[in-house]
Parts: sequence; structure tokens; C-alpha cells
Amino acid sequence: MLLLHTTLIRGIFLLSLFSLTNALAENNKHTPIYKYKSADGVTSFSGIEPIGVDYKQVRFDCYACKVDSLINWRKAKLYVTKYHSLISKASDQYDIDPAYVKAIIHAESHFDPKAISKQGAQGLMQLMPETAQWLGVKNPFVAQQNINGGVKHLSRLLKKYNGNISLTSAAYNAGEGTIKRYGGIPPYAETKVYVERVEILHDRYIKQQRLSQKLKS
Repeated sequence: MLLLHTTLIRGIFLLSLFSLTNALAENNKHTPIYKYKSADGVTSFSGIEPIGVDYKQVRFDCYACKVDSLINWRKAKLYVTKYHSLISKASDQYDIDPAYVKAIIHAESHFDPKAISKQGAQGLMQLMPETAQWLGVKNPFVAQQNINGGVKHLSRLLKKYNGNISLTSAAYNAGEGTIKRYGGIPPYAETKVYVERVEILHDRYIKQQRLSQKLKS
């Protein structure tokens, strides 16, 4: 009887999660999913950030892609020291500006190593499973592997687009095929705001980078 009761609860739980995930996936807005336990110990999921309870975000869509975002990108908190050594090492290896890498990570996942998008992109630099495999990333949720693979990918894109940051950002967001199809940045509102916000973040991380170097000298 206990086994039947447990199975029934599990079935209801999975059905609720499936319904919520499908409903949110059909929404054009990038809505995160939060997992939390209510006062009676029942695990629940919500598309609204819970208040007054411990929770975990189990899906995180592209942080800078929401067209109607209210975030002030020129004043939003920067993450200067987070994963700094890993970013610096990978940037040196692939000859790329670490400030740009930080801007991409900030835009993609808000520096959340466990971020998962509804499209299936994973980790700090939001690598799709097939891209991660191609880049030799065995576990995209391990920061070092994700950053190394993402920076390698960014470096290749920068070379392909002759160092054009805007085209590289657009390709990272919308795919190389889309850039080729439109002969440049596609007319997608999401991609346009993404490119603009990455540029803002890049400029801000460059300034922080220079300030840090100045303080060290």
C-alpha cells in the first residue's frame, strides 16, 4: 500500500513538472524554473522566484537575451574575480581578451555553472551538448572544462569573422548558419539586444581590467 502511495505521488510530481516545463517552453519569454520545498516538505516547482524558502534554480535561460529586460546593463554588478584564474588561463591559451570572455559568460549564464536553458545549453558559457562534444568537453558543468571549451569556440569565431566582436557575439547567440544566411547580424530582436548588451558588458569589464592592472603597478 505504501509503495502504491509513493508511486502515485511520484507520478503526480512528474506530471506536474512535465506540464510546467511544457508551459514555460511555449512562452516566448525566458522564464527560469525554481525548485523548492514547502513547509510540509513537498518538493515543488515554480516559474516565479520563491520567497521565504530555500530554493534552487534548475533552468536558466540566456541572461542577456530577454528583449524587455529591466536590467540597467551599464550599472549591473560585474563579477570581476569569479573564475578569474580559469578565464585568464584559457584566454591566454587561445589568445582572446579575457574581458570579452567575462562579458559572454555574464550574458549567457550570469556566472551560474549549473545553468541549463530550455534549448539544452549548459554551464557557464551555455554550450549545446553537440558543441560541447565537438570541443572535447566531457562535463559542461565543470567550470574549467566549460570555460576552456567556450573560449576555444569563441576564439575560432573571432578568427572566422576577422576579429569582429559584434559578428562573433551574434554567431555565438544565433549560430554561424544564421549569420551566413543574413550576411551579418540577423534581424532577430533577441540577437540584437544580446549583441548590444555583450558590447556594454565587454566595455565595462575592460575598464575593470585596466583598473586592476593600474592598482597592481
